[in-house]
Amino acid sequence: MRSPSYEEMCAAHRWEVPARYNIAADVCDKHPRDKPALIWESYDGSVRELDWGELQDLANQAAHTLAAHGVARGDRVAVVLPPTPETAAIFFGVWKLGAILLSMSVLYGDDGIEHRLTDSQSSLLVTDAANAPRFDQPWAPDVLVLDEQTLTGASKEHTCADTAADDPAQLYYTSGTTGLAKGIVHAHRYVLAHEEFVYCHEVHDGERFHGMGEWAWAAGIAPLLGPWRLGAVQCVYRREAGFDPHKQLDFLSRHRVTNVFTTPTAMRSMMAIEDAGTRYPQQFRRVCSAGEPLNPEAIRWFRGAYGLTVLDFYGLTESYPLVANYPGVEVREGSMGKPMPGWDVQILDEDGKPVAQGERGEICLRARSNPHWPLGYWNNDEATEETFGGEWFRTKDAASQDEDGYVWYEGRADDVIISAGYRIGPFEVESPTSSAATS
Repeated sequence: MRSPSYEEMCAAHRWEVPARYNIAADVCDKHPRDKPALIWESYDGSVRELDWGELQDLANQAAHTLAAHGVARGDRVAVVLPPTPETAAIFFGVWKLGAILLSMSVLYGDDGIEHRLTDSQSSLLVTDAANAPRFDQPWAPDVLVLDEQTLTGASKEHTCADTAADDPAQLYYTSGTTGLAKGIVHAHRYVLAHEEFVYCHEVHDGERFHGMGEWAWAAGIAPLLGPWRLGAVQCVYRREAGFDPHKQLDFLSRHRVTNVFTTPTAMRSMMAIEDAGTRYPQQFRRVCSAGEPLNPEAIRWFRGAYGLTVLDFYGLTESYPLVANYPGVEVREGSMGKPMPGWDVQILDEDGKPVAQGERGEICLRARSNPHWPLGYWNNDEATEETFGGEWFRTKDAASQDEDGYVWYEGRADDVIISAGYRIGPFEVESPTSSAATS
């Protein structure tokens, strides 16, 4: 089947956002109970396969368990857990109650977690036995320790709050160059804007999908929810510690995963493996990447190893993705691609005027122009008005746009550096460094 051209995608695009919408209802509850949902594997070799009926039961049990611990509509529920079926059920359970999810990495330091818990005023923290001792602190909220048995005694009776599409659902914290991390509040509707899984990944119903991002960032949670919403089977790998490219490629090969979301950091790690394509044969149909600019060297390596061009896309926690590459559109190595269909993205100068073709400017998104538009910064009206109150959201990322509409990244305007493989820059430094490391 032919992939559409960029012009065809843009011409056909329409935003369809219902007045009432709940992430759990759309991503979890709508699927037939006998439809495969999840293949989960741990570093110790254990494997679990769940149909949607099993995951729906777990999600309802999670909702009833959270409610029994006092969680109500609008409450913030913090999660510090590895990726497991029960973790996903907790996510759905939070949304089923109309509460707000704050998921954090188990790798976060205690200071970072303390700030997020205190600032968000989370009413409950869900974690596992391995991490629970970290939260025996005066600043920690009530703690629910989760394992495979925690939810088993709870009712499986269906429950789901009637939420508006504009009701708050997700709280992400993002760091800038100064000050403490600020919480970004997204509404339930933000999941509807993640159409990279339609236009870039072209997710097929029933195909096996894997996202390499941690379930603590937009680039980890969106690749979980978006493909599930479109009917994919999620293949989830629980790592023992850091990223191991051998174990990652072996997992993808054994489970015959066809659609993958990766990051440039993960790809650079894979590039160190000799003969990766023959040692770990794959059935990839689509592979996409985001988090930082994807170097041409990485694109060429992946094409040589697996005969596939990785499609890069770009975005921030506030709005993601803004710009992307697509299967039916020529990929120009080093370019972030073209604006997503339905996203009014322009390159502007400091006065908010469009720059000339090929000139450096700032990537900007027209305010309130798509479902991913945030509700604001948590408990920070001043920052919300400053960042989101005008006509444009200014990303602080510099770029130029060529005569064919391709966007070329030219550095981070405020030189922010964020760890864990997300938004590391500037590209002018990163690209030659990567080249030297792989030569």
